[in-house]
Amino acid sequence: MTTILPTAGSVEVLDHVLIEMTDGTRLSARIWLPSDAAARPVPALLEYLPYRKGDWTAPRDAQRHPWYAANGYASVRVDLRGSGDSEGVMTDEYSPTELADGVEVINWLARQSWCTGAVGMFGISWGGFNSLQLAAIAPEPLKAIVTVCSTDDRYADDVHYFGGAVLGIDMAGWATTMLAFTARPPDPARVGPAWREMWQQRLVAAEPYLDKWLAHQERDEYWQHGSVCQDYSRIGAAVLAVGGFADPYRNTVFRLLENLSAPVKGIVGPWSHQYPDRDLEPGPAIGFLQETLRWWDHWLKDVPNGVQDDPALRVWMQDSVRPATRYAQRPGRWIGEATWPSPAVQPVAFSLAEMTCAAADAGRVLVSAPQHTGVDAGRYFPFGNPSDLPPDQRAEDGRSTCLDTAPLAETLEMLGIASLRLRLTATAAANVVVRICDVAPDGSSTLVTRGCLNLLSRAGMDSISPVVPGQDMEVDVPLVAMAWAFPAGHRIRIAVSNSYWPWVWPHPEPSVLSLDLTAGVLHVPCRSLDQPGEPVTFLPPEQSEPLAVVMHAAAPDIPEREVRYEPASGRWTLTVDPNYGGSRTYPDGLVFHERALETYSIRADDPLSATATSSWHIGLVREGWDVRIDVTATMTADATHFVTEHRLAATLDGEDVFVNTWRRRTPRTSC
Repeated sequence: MTTILPTAGSVEVLDHVLIEMTDGTRLSARIWLPSDAAARPVPALLEYLPYRKGDWTAPRDAQRHPWYAANGYASVRVDLRGSGDSEGVMTDEYSPTELADGVEVINWLARQSWCTGAVGMFGISWGGFNSLQLAAIAPEPLKAIVTVCSTDDRYADDVHYFGGAVLGIDMAGWATTMLAFTARPPDPARVGPAWREMWQQRLVAAEPYLDKWLAHQERDEYWQHGSVCQDYSRIGAAVLAVGGFADPYRNTVFRLLENLSAPVKGIVGPWSHQYPDRDLEPGPAIGFLQETLRWWDHWLKDVPNGVQDDPALRVWMQDSVRPATRYAQRPGRWIGEATWPSPAVQPVAFSLAEMTCAAADAGRVLVSAPQHTGVDAGRYFPFGNPSDLPPDQRAEDGRSTCLDTAPLAETLEMLGIASLRLRLTATAAANVVVRICDVAPDGSSTLVTRGCLNLLSRAGMDSISPVVPGQDMEVDVPLVAMAWAFPAGHRIRIAVSNSYWPWVWPHPEPSVLSLDLTAGVLHVPCRSLDQPGEPVTFLPPEQSEPLAVVMHAAAPDIPEREVRYEPASGRWTLTVDPNYGGSRTYPDGLVFHERALETYSIRADDPLSATATSSWHIGLVREGWDVRIDVTATMTADATHFVTEHRLAATLDGEDVFVNTWRRRTPRTSC
């Protein structure tokens, strides 16, 4: 149960405060202040995003920014240059300009009369990314950050590449989302008559990000920029890193704990790609705002509240569950590890040669999965929706090559990052996808974790190593971090495939892998059951008063996720409504319409048949003002190139004001 904290009377709101950059561009901020901040200055907290504080994130912002202000902080939400009500244009994610602007904003906050000069920064996803990136630049006022569902490595753990392979499921989908976001106008109710010129500037400058991302298929300088793992020592601010086991970015928490010399703590719960206080599936939610308040009080106000004595890692050990696409409350328990790496966690090796494999022959096994293997992978970054998580994996297991342990004699808990060592040959370049599943006595198979390695990237993500047909290769496939308790009587399953659509874009030519089981080893981090760990408790969730938004009913005839198979053609089609929040009416009268749809299709026998399409339809309506944005995108590939097509159209009051199309071919270098 979430406690709602009234803030009326204790908080002053300053809307559309313009912060001027060195080049004259002005960024729009909304600032929540304690009512007595003018007489008693307070530290400032910054959330810095492109997702429009005036509408898209407004409901989420209302839950936390006033809460921080009521608890003694100036809480500030700034639209990035070229987004929301800020001037200028956006050119890419985490551009040098974005980061330079962020430094200026932090220094501006520190100079305000209501600020003590100390600044903290927080955010989820994009805001978590640039919190880390700005901490690495280290402006003097920035003393602490809270980064949620973010990454320290833009190539390894974002929506572009997975194990060196192109992400089919979000590479095109998220690029389309950003094209639709950057094409939206500022709100005339705040910026006044200048809105039209600002909008036209955005439309003319709009470019699909997808083509930029595909132009860098290896981990080159483009991805190194903004990846704080390049030099962890640059971060001096205290870091609270938070992730969820239903979120793909969770490795970041473990890497930050292992590599930062600055003060750092980690929390990983069962959560999706959401703030942990929002009571979205899977739960349980926690009093996240109160937990971050302890962090801010210690590092920004020098309050001796014991934050430094917290366990290095507080983690939700997930109990075994039957496979389902949703869990209201995820069974498990909190564990505190005083240090990380923890002495309670030790590596254990499982030899593939000692596991059961029905297809094994003389110590070797072939892997030749149909191209649609992966349709039951679930959403890449779950958002708390009913169909997000992977269903029963038995169908996927049947399309893969599987190796099973004997039934476990006792409970086995895994905590951390596992990897699979393989010796294999391949007939052509291929992706190696590994899933670890929890197989119950009744045969149901629940996905625990997974990983991928593009064989062309086996010597490093920054280089290309050609595959010589028939030549043995020694490779390690890293898996995404896990916390899982396998019960006695269950089996651990390793499922290997060379296809995983639409998560992973297939190589041009079908390939067959041959695994040498005598050299295969699964390395897993096992946690001792004899060490209970430090006690961990969190307060129940608490938030400020919700924004009075009226949600519009969703279309009843469109499933959130649908898989269709056409036997005659062998084509499999996955249709997804990403369901980012839907259409709604805001208290200030703005009517916001949103409809997105993604489609991924492939023939079971043809990697070149892969097609990803995405569309966004957005409406912003006030009395006498009706803006519509329509964006569509298609991504395909032939043997030598990726092919992308985009269309952006904008109307005002029913009249066309802008149309642009792009069709581009990008050479396939390693994907």
